[in-house]
Amino acid sequence: MGRHEWNSGARRWRLTALLGVGAVALALIVTLLDTLPGGGGTAGTTRDGDQVHGTPATPQGPAEPDVGWGFTHTRYSADEGSAAATGRVEKLLSRDAGLPQDQAVMGWGADNPEPVKGRYDFGALDRRVDFMRRSGGTPVITLCCSPDWMKGGRPGAGHTDWSQAALETAPTPGHYQDYADLAATVARRYPDVRHFIVWNEFKGFWNDGEARWDYEGYTELYNLVYKALKAVDKDIMVGGPYLVMDSFDPRRTENASPTLKGPWGVMDQRVIDAFDYWNTHRAGADFVVVDGSSYTNDDEPLPDEFGATEKFTYVSEWVRARTHGLPLWWAEYYVEPADGRDERDGWSEPHRVAVQAAGLIALVKGGASSGFYWNPEDEKGGDCAGCLWTTTDSADGGRALPMYDLVARFGRAFPPGTRYATVPVTGDDASRVRVLADDRTVLVVNTLDRTTAARVDGKRVELKGYEVKWLAR
Repeated sequence: MGRHEWNSGARRWRLTALLGVGAVALALIVTLLDTLPGGGGTAGTTRDGDQVHGTPATPQGPAEPDVGWGFTHTRYSADEGSAAATGRVEKLLSRDAGLPQDQAVMGWGADNPEPVKGRYDFGALDRRVDFMRRSGGTPVITLCCSPDWMKGGRPGAGHTDWSQAALETAPTPGHYQDYADLAATVARRYPDVRHFIVWNEFKGFWNDGEARWDYEGYTELYNLVYKALKAVDKDIMVGGPYLVMDSFDPRRTENASPTLKGPWGVMDQRVIDAFDYWNTHRAGADFVVVDGSSYTNDDEPLPDEFGATEKFTYVSEWVRARTHGLPLWWAEYYVEPADGRDERDGWSEPHRVAVQAAGLIALVKGGASSGFYWNPEDEKGGDCAGCLWTTTDSADGGRALPMYDLVARFGRAFPPGTRYATVPVTGDDASRVRVLADDRTVLVVNTLDRTTAARVDGKRVELKGYEVKWLAR
């Protein structure tokens, strides 16, 4: 009996030793796979991507298809930096609890979520979602872009190609279902995210052979993602197609719409065709999403920067009519043309805020009920044209800037479901004053770069050049 136990012990020792050697060998193999070209390394990834992350916020009733007016997190945001600065932004946003915040699933501050099929890295996205939760925001996730292995690239942790060309490549058709599966994984991981936008600006969906958008491919991807999300939770809100509503100089005829035009320009017919195909063949939609600029694709605001915003009204009305009243979101809206460095810093901040305010008024007048300001935050301190707050790299950062006041106050004053009122505006410069009002608030914008006065809603209002003023009714 004792001898048998000894032998048993010996066998256990040999088995343990063999397992130890095997573990070392396996670790060596994994290390080699992580370092060899094309090895598909999995370092830093996990298999439990669909495990609920953190402490989800408790939903306040069922999700509605509208979220209101908020902003998009870009490459740099207030989830990183000085604790004092990030805390300051959190406190700022908490005072405007519910302000919608949009974040892409990959890129714009988020890492590759699935470097290898079935292996996940949600660290950066977790951090952004945690920030949205702490600041009380209504979280929205844009399902773009896709891991390299879904689009013909190299799999593996640390192998992601972050060039613009690679990032803006769509999944190949054979991986559409893989992307839909990733979308479902994201939905399970963040059950308090109730709104998802499918893809971004048709990136990678251009048909070179026919010189038009590959709307068939996008719609196939959209439908698979839509069904995958609804299978996770039928109450999840899903929307698309996030097309750029491009327009040309009104004198252009090539690819120009024969009917959709105005003083601001003429719509690109290829965009109209793409939208109509998606709208006809979509599996479903809880809201519709577009984006675009008030100026033409030649960077010309016509007839001027304020008049050009009428495009937002025209396009919004057209989309609403096409989709039979689906809630309309503008995922991005631009009013200031970029320079050769893709920077928008040529205007003074009062000028910038005034044109943005005019743009928001134009969106609402067209029937839009939700929209996201693309926050151009910089990594480090210094001037930050159009930013919502100062950069968070130092303890003194994270302080509200004029654009934040506009976006946050607009969201508070005119939430989804607002019943708008018409108020009279009179005076010599009445045509140069823009207004938006409900039964409690009037937003007034001076589109002139000089002081003026007008009678708004029966009250005399003096306005400095490009001043944006809020009046109580």
